[in-house]
Amino acid sequence: MPETPDTKPSAVELNQRIRDLMLRSGGRLSGQQRAEYQLLLSRWAAAVREDIVTAA
Repeated sequence: MPETPDTKPSAVELNQRIRDLMLRSGGRLSGQQRAEYQLLLSRWAAAVREDIVTAA
């Protein structure tokens, strides 16, 4: 699903995107893929923190 300002991907969705990226790359990231990975990872961490705060 495309992101809009009103929708944020869940931690589960971001995790799947990270897994897909690693599978596509065969575990060896190019510079561009590494930047994408870092962005996805930081967004995943933020989503996990948000889930924890919501659960509390």
